[in-house]
Amino acid sequence: MKAAQKEILYEVLKKTSGAILGYTTKEFAAAPQFADDTEPSAVPSQVESVPSKAPDSAPIQEPDSALASGGATIDSVNQKIASCARCGLSKTRKNVVPGEGVSNPLVLVVGEGPGADEDEQGRPFVGKAGQLLDKMLAAINLSRDKNCYIANIVKCRPPMNRDPAPEESQACRSFLDAQIHVLKPKMILAMGRVALQNLLDTSIGINKMRGQFVDFKGIPFMATYHPSALLREESLKRPAWEDLKAFKQKLLEICPDYDK
Repeated sequence: MKAAQKEILYEVLKKTSGAILGYTTKEFAAAPQFADDTEPSAVPSQVESVPSKAPDSAPIQEPDSALASGGATIDSVNQKIASCARCGLSKTRKNVVPGEGVSNPLVLVVGEGPGADEDEQGRPFVGKAGQLLDKMLAAINLSRDKNCYIANIVKCRPPMNRDPAPEESQACRSFLDAQIHVLKPKMILAMGRVALQNLLDTSIGINKMRGQFVDFKGIPFMATYHPSALLREESLKRPAWEDLKAFKQKLLEICPDYDK
């Protein structure tokens, strides 16, 4: 391929990426220098076949830094979220719910999606489940006002509070990845099955995974029961409290002075 052809292809890809992500072409790095390809000296007698797509078990995601490039902040990422119309949830929402908390959190708390109260106010976890979440966090000296950031897998309310559809979660995934990239939390606490399965791309249930620490891109990660599950079933409160105590102990190992 000639250098001029490569430059044209680069410009097309750059403009396409900019349109998808909502950035202008000025926000991309300077174009690389292209050169003409050299002609091969010989044509091999056999060419090894190449798979036409990646394996189904490894869904392709936008890079974590795609939305967080160019010195982005959590506010600038959330502005992109506020104008999102990637899936049908944008047509039924009252308010988008990007997230809430401090800009340099020790802990990122990830829930499922906004409910009716959250949709009304544009804030995460403000209903009965949110009030319980605040109490759960306070029990281990965490707070959205002091050292946490709270976000969701999807940023718009699914109708009737149903689980987010796979295509809806996928549409929001690069936003959540960008939030993680910009916030750089010390630990992640996933609330409930939907958050667990989407973040880890797993089908394992919450009962098997709760209370266990796993590595999420270099960040200690734990899942526990969603506060709404605790409101429905009192018997889950004791294991959830055990999870929170283990989470606090791990956080103390990383940040010994966080609760002083």
